[in-house]
Formats: sequence, C-alpha cells, structure tokens
Amino acid sequence: MPTAIITGASKGLGRALAVALARRDWDLVLDARSVRVLEEAAGEARAYGTRVVALAGDVTDPGHRTELVAAAAELGGLELLVSNASALGAEPLVRLDALPLDGLRAALETNVVAALGLVQEALPLLRAGTAGAVIAVSSDAAAEAYETWGGYGASKAALDQLAAVLAVEEPELRVWTVDPGDMATDLYAAAVPDDQDPRPDPESVAPGFLRLLERRPASGRYAAPGLLDPK
Repeated sequence: MPTAIITGASKGLGRALAVALARRDWDLVLDARSVRVLEEAAGEARAYGTRVVALAGDVTDPGHRTELVAAAAELGGLELLVSNASALGAEPLVRLDALPLDGLRAALETNVVAALGLVQEALPLLRAGTAGAVIAVSSDAAAEAYETWGGYGASKAALDQLAAVLAVEEPELRVWTVDPGDMATDLYAAAVPDDQDPRPDPESVAPGFLRLLERRPASGRYAAPGLLDPK
C-alpha cells in the first residue's frame, strides 16, 4: 500500500483527505497538535482497514518532523507528503497596520519554514519511490489582495514559491500547490468569525486532490474548481 504523511490532519481538509485516502487503501501518518481530535480522525481512517499512525505534535518542532518521516519509513516508504498545517498569524485576522509581528513570524514558521523542513526530512523517501509527490495546500490569498489577509497570504505566497522551485529542483517528483478555495473550516471561522455565509465542506473538495494523484499532471499550481471539473 502507498503511504502518505498529512499534517494538520485532525479536522477540516486534512481530516477529509486522510479519510478519502484511507478509503483507497493508503497507509497514513497523521499529524496535529490536539491528541484527542487527532485520535478521532485516525480512528475514522482506520475503519477502512489501513494502517494509521497518529503523532500529535507541532510541525515547527524539528524532532516532531523527524518522527513523522520515521513513521512513514516504518510503514514501508513514502509516496505523498501533504503540507496542510497552517497558522493565521492573528485570530481574527487584522489589517497590516495592526498585525502583531510575532503573529506573522508564527505564520511564516508554520506555513513556510516547517513545510520546507518536513520536505527536507522526507526527500530521501520520496526520491526512493517511483511516484513521489508533494502537495502544498495554498490559498487564493496568496495571489489576491484581500483586506486583513496580508500576513497569511504572504506566508502562502512564500509556500507557493518554495513549491515551484522544488518542482524545478526535483523533476522526478510531482510537486503540486493547491488552492482549495473557501471551505467551512475552523481555520476560516477563526479568521473571519463574523462571516456566516455558507461554504463548501472540506469533504466536497477532497476529490479534487485525489484526481491529482490519479492523473498525475505536471507539477504546478492548481485550484479546486479546476480539479473538480470532470473533464
């Protein structure tokens, strides 16, 4: 069975992806900071008969990143790394003139530095297989100027660039940056708590990510609506 590491897997898109991959017989290494919620997600994935290792911790901790990759190695290798764990920088989001610089640093540390650190740890396993892939979960805030989204958007823009360069430096791998679009997640609720407009559930977005794995298009940046298009 192929193996995937998914960060931020206790809820939202990460949990939806974990369950979707478990249904397709993927073994999983799942990360999140909350032990209880992570174990709930792992239990949901294990119901499909796959092996699931749940490691609670913070992706900004180098030791935790090493544990995640070691767990994948024990499962037999690594075919997919999904960098989904994210930090907003401020909750709720604020304009740049009020953005705490420590909050910006925290967003960059989680969304960019930790993502690259995990890639560096995982590259030997990803290179060893025949179908290694990296998915960096991005945002439309990385490409569009939305009021109050400056710090988070800047971190995701940096992640996009790292992924683009990684694709050039590792041509044997697939490196996809994916903008999943607006979703009904705790992250979005924390970002904009006054916005009560309905949004798609993460489970409705996950099939687009699976389509990437099925079709293996060229490395690059993709948006959820295009991935969900049956054509």
